[in-house]
This record gives sequence, structure tokens and C-alpha cells, in this order.
Amino acid sequence: MMSTLPGIWPPPTDPVRVDALDLLLADGIHPIYVEHRQAIEDNWIAEKRANPHLFNGQMVLQRRLSYDNGVIRGIAQVIPYSAFLWWRKQPDMAGALHLFGFAVLVSSDGAIIAIRMGKRTASPGKVYCAAGSLDLDDVVNGKIDLVANMRREVREETGLDLDGAVAAPHCHASHAEGRVVVFRFYRFSLKAEDMVVRINDHMLHDSEQEIEGAVVIRSADREAHQYSPAMYPILDMFFTLPDN
Repeated sequence: MMSTLPGIWPPPTDPVRVDALDLLLADGIHPIYVEHRQAIEDNWIAEKRANPHLFNGQMVLQRRLSYDNGVIRGIAQVIPYSAFLWWRKQPDMAGALHLFGFAVLVSSDGAIIAIRMGKRTASPGKVYCAAGSLDLDDVVNGKIDLVANMRREVREETGLDLDGAVAAPHCHASHAEGRVVVFRFYRFSLKAEDMVVRINDHMLHDSEQEIEGAVVIRSADREAHQYSPAMYPILDMFFTLPDN
């Protein structure tokens, strides 16, 4: 039986400051997959027909989350990617939460450097921070390391190294419709154009071809690009309170 976590979810404000994460991976398969397996498999057939490049690997999906005094605590279980694609289409997302991390890359001249997803992915054309769902590579001794996930995803998709940037002292989290993004600003010493050149150079040698290109963002205008909604609170916070 899953334990009840203390604290309030969702937090009373959005975004909320995050000082620490305590994310546990429980044994077993997430009940979303167990309860809806046939519908998930039927949807996967349709997804693969539309995009043969999709890969049905394992990822983790939260069952419980809480926020208490700056700390997000969670309990997650493993699901196949096909279950996530089915779940995110449902009007009622009860029973699960998708928590993921955005490392927000900031250039020395004050731009956010995001990416546009490629046609091979499940979100073609969408613009957001280089990121990927949590999976078993992010689990160490039963705990999920979100910061390690952000570092790995940024390196794989852009070739940039978060260790070469100055991290903001705190993370923040925003939530909407079953999705929880934990984000942190990372300031690089490079100008936006130089970061774009490095990302483009990396793309030439990237066998996965997940991204279509780098995107330079200089305003909170939600219509400027085909944003994932998870970007909205980040844009608002950064361009309204640039010292974050």
C-alpha cells in the first residue's frame, strides 16, 4: 500500500520555490498501466502508425506528490512510454502526475535558449527547454535524481554542459493539468548566438535527431513560438523578475 505523504498538493502558489526534492521509486508497475493496459496498447498501435520513430522505453510516473516547507516529496513507479502517451490524452488524469525537470539555459546577453522538437518525437514543433522524462537511468539507491536528469538531457540534446554554468540558488516548480515542471535557471558566459552555434554543431553529430534547432527567446510573448504550456510560468518569471 502506498503511504500518504504530508503537506499540500498542489501548493497554494504557482510557481513555488523548491529547496529540496525527495523522490522515491516504489516497486512494481504503475497502476495506470495495470488498469488500462488494453487501451494503452491500442493507442500505441495508432501512435506508432503515425510516427514509426517512437520508442516504447521505460519511464517513471508519479503516484503521489506533496509540498511542505520548500520540499517536494514523491512516490513514483515504472511505466512504459506507451502508457504515458495514453495517459496524457485523458480528460481525467487522476491517479498519476508527470513530474519532469527543465534546466533553463540563459545566455550572457539575457536570452533563454530553448529547443524546437523534431519530427521524430512525440511533440514535433513544440518549443521548450531541453529535457526528457525521468527513467531508470535517473534512479540511484531507490531515489530519483532530477538534477542528474537535467544535466544528462541538456548534454545529450544540446552538447552544452550545465557544470560550466552558474546555477540559480533555488529551483521552482509549476503545475497544471497533472504535469509538474521543476525548473532552475543556469547562466552561461556565452552570448545567445554562440550558444546557438554550439548547439547546431552538436546536432550535426547527434544520431538521435530529437531536436530541429535552437530557439532564442527574448520576451514573455506566448505567441512568439509554438510553446509547450510548461514554458509559460518560466517566461513570465524570467522576463518579469530577471534576477531569479
